[in-house]
Amino acid sequence: QVQLVESGGGLVQAGGSLRLSCTASGLTFSSYFMGWFRQAPGKEREFVASITWRGGATFYADSVKGRFAISRDNAKNSMLLQMNSLKPDDTAVYYCAASRSGASTNTRGYDYWGQGTQVTVSS
Repeated sequence: QVQLVESGGGLVQAGGSLRLSCTASGLTFSSYFMGWFRQAPGKEREFVASITWRGGATFYADSVKGRFAISRDNAKNSMLLQMNSLKPDDTAVYYCAASRSGASTNTRGYDYWGQGTQVTVSS
C-alpha cells in the first residue's frame, strides 16, 4: 500500500520559514517524479513545486520562485519543501504527490497523494 505522509506544517508569522517533509512508503521512490501542491479554502488545488526522479531538475510556480526550495533524498524515501519569506497568501493545505509519468504541474498526472499538512501564515 502506497503512503505519502506530510509533516512540518504549522502557524508562522509573515516573513518566517517552515520546512515541510514528505515520507513515502510502499513504492520505489526513485521511480517517481515528486511534487508539492497546495489548496486554500475555496480555491482549486495548485502546483507549487516539483522535482525529477533523481533530483536533477526542479520546477516552481512563479508565486513561490526564489522563496521555496524543493529537494529529495532517494535513500530516505523523502522529499522536502523549504519555505522562506512566507506570506499570508501562502496559507493553504500543502500536499505531496508522486507521479510515474513526470506530470510536473498537472494534478491529473499524479498517481498518489498525501493527506496534506496545514500551513497558516499570519500577517
